[in-house]
Amino acid sequence: MDAEVHEAELISEGDGPRLNLTLGATIAFAIVFIFLATSLGSLATHSTNDQNTDLWWLTPLHERHSMDLDINQTRSVLPINGSYEVLTYTEHFVTVDLPPSEEDVGFPEEDVMHVALWLPNVPEGTKIPVIMTIHPYYDFGGEGMPGVGDDSSPNTVPDGGVGKWIYDNFISHGYALAQASTFGTGKSTHCQDVKGLGEQTGIQAVVSWLGEQNWSNGNVGLMGKSYAGTTNWEAAQQPSPYLKTIVPISGSIGVQEMFYRNGSSEFRALGYDAAYQAATSDLTSDELRICSDDLVGPLNPWSTHLWAHYGGAEWNDYWDERRHLPDVLENYRGSVYLVWGMQDWNVDPYHAFPTYQLMRDRGIPARGIMGQWAHNYPDQPDRHGELTSGKGAEAYPEMSRMDWAVELYGWFEYWLKDNGPEPQSYVQMQRNDGRWHVETTWPPSDMVWEDITLDQSTADNNVVTSNSETRITIAASESDRFISGLPTLHLSVMTRCDGGQIFATMFDKTENLRIGHATMDVRYRDGGYDAKTVIPFATYLMQMEFNPIDAIIPAGNEIEIVLTESGEDYLPSACAAMGMQVNIDSTSTLSLPLIERSDDADEWFEVPRWWDYL
Repeated sequence: MDAEVHEAELISEGDGPRLNLTLGATIAFAIVFIFLATSLGSLATHSTNDQNTDLWWLTPLHERHSMDLDINQTRSVLPINGSYEVLTYTEHFVTVDLPPSEEDVGFPEEDVMHVALWLPNVPEGTKIPVIMTIHPYYDFGGEGMPGVGDDSSPNTVPDGGVGKWIYDNFISHGYALAQASTFGTGKSTHCQDVKGLGEQTGIQAVVSWLGEQNWSNGNVGLMGKSYAGTTNWEAAQQPSPYLKTIVPISGSIGVQEMFYRNGSSEFRALGYDAAYQAATSDLTSDELRICSDDLVGPLNPWSTHLWAHYGGAEWNDYWDERRHLPDVLENYRGSVYLVWGMQDWNVDPYHAFPTYQLMRDRGIPARGIMGQWAHNYPDQPDRHGELTSGKGAEAYPEMSRMDWAVELYGWFEYWLKDNGPEPQSYVQMQRNDGRWHVETTWPPSDMVWEDITLDQSTADNNVVTSNSETRITIAASESDRFISGLPTLHLSVMTRCDGGQIFATMFDKTENLRIGHATMDVRYRDGGYDAKTVIPFATYLMQMEFNPIDAIIPAGNEIEIVLTESGEDYLPSACAAMGMQVNIDSTSTLSLPLIERSDDADEWFEVPRWWDYL
């Protein structure tokens, strides 16, 4: 199809679509449901003048806090403006050849992906790289229905999460911006195969198309948060040779991985697929197109939650098709810049670890930045300031990284322009008290385990049901406990039903401060995604693993573990009323991953003090 050219419009909005959610229609419910759920070196021939005089983007991490940055902004900005003007955007439709298994039924129409593209006005013959963001949230939402409101902005408007940030900071430095709609959304055709093979194929086709354009230098990077971060992993499953780097920000490594933790199911799992389908429906002819997975997708969460130990999670390949990480590890050899909030309850940080080290083990260059923020970007101080005690507030304001534009600029310069030496692979991690440390990997390689059998603890109860909780107190240590990793809690339990669940919350008891949580369905007692039979009144060892934790428990402070049948965001089990008995003895063990870092250790670094300018 021929490209259509329109005048671009910029708006200032959040990173998701701006929608009016009011009445109880199916479409309104769908929208609400989702949103609750949901350094560098040699210069290019045509580089900007500032790059010729000052390689500001090579500033080492430990010195960046002293850079002259404009940090009195709502997001981070580059210290130097580029020299190129931004051209009016163009629209394009990319034809996709889908495998036979992914062809839909219904209204016949060509399979195309819709792309909006912004280019810098560079000298003729200059080749430039592309930064793309792709997701279903363009032109998304109410479809103008009464009581629901209009759709969000189309992909021809730079979105408030990644698009506008790239538009404002990077295009003038010689980068192109592409915004694309996934299949079944916006102007892209086909059905919405939520995170499935059809969607993956469409994303990969757009990457190839961008890399093959006559203005392109053949290097494409993807970037996005949440669903727009998951599409990064999808692109890297069967990657185009043009895909050189991805920056997934809280993007799930798989659909089953997103909604189930050690078998425990989140509330939103039961309706997410149907919700996306409803929220992108506009009652036009393209809604006559049906993917086979549109039919089985909404059923899988129910069968998995209720009958997993009878094969309810394995009656089709829906979960396996949407398990992105194994394909990435097998096939992708570009780079990954991994971004996560350690207090993210939308896409939990267990998606990031041990993913980071698994990538390094497979030879994938990787860097990570993990602050104590929630489901946000690293440079959103307004959002970061909304956090509550025990869920990130203690790390504010140091968590807001107003040098992140500089960080990403250096990353893109190498991976998309081949400028300078390869950036180092490491993890920037923020502790719960606000301090930042950099490690070659995480959990750190010098981490040691402290194993505490529960016969050394005290408890006020040993039964966990929907109406009964158990509190376990761990004695204080004579030295600080610097937890840096994924603690484990191996609980010996006796079931009273054909199943059961435990949600464990760790506290600094002395400070009454939440540290982290874990959850497990006893059917998944060995971890992973394979359910096992449960016999009532039998004893099992539940090998629970906490979400990643980077926190300090000072010397002299006790630890408390509170065991409940369920917890925030999670469904109760079918056996909630009967529950389980916990053996508070030597057969149950809490294991803490600990590191030591003196106050003057080289790993600590400062960040730009934007809060001094408030």
